[in-house]
Amino acid sequence: MQIHIAKADITEMAVDAIVNPANSLGIMGGGVAGALSRKGGPSIQKEAMSLAPIAVGAAVVTTAGRLWAKYVIHAPTMEEPGTKVGVENARRAARAALIAAALRGFDVIAIPGLGTGLGGLDPAEAARAMVDELRAHRQPKPTTVYLVDTNDEILAWLEGALRSATS
Repeated sequence: MQIHIAKADITEMAVDAIVNPANSLGIMGGGVAGALSRKGGPSIQKEAMSLAPIAVGAAVVTTAGRLWAKYVIHAPTMEEPGTKVGVENARRAARAALIAAALRGFDVIAIPGLGTGLGGLDPAEAARAMVDELRAHRQPKPTTVYLVDTNDEILAWLEGALRSATS
């Protein structure tokens, strides 16, 4: 698997699927979820809510509305919107997203900092957990993962965690 760090607007990524650090209810009000819903349209949230509740550690796939991506992988980091999360939730969400991508045969996915926004998780802890899960994933798909954010601090932690994992 190729892993790239990208400073970009995740809603503009032309990938097979974007990972949404969701809540278990499928409500897409704030953070990355809110941005995906605003740009992709209300059909994404409607579809996600129809599949709820989604346990932390599980993931569901919906269509992506008007986004460039074809699908959204909803991998909850929290049960209810705005809940503060621990590092294990980010780890479980990353693992669930990768498994969902493998099962659906997605080649290229984009993952934001899981739990680092509304979840309030320390970016360094989240980055290590995400990279650990990427390195542990042994399926042939996805072939390429973009770790995406617009926040330079989060990008630096992701890059550092990736460098530490490969050295």
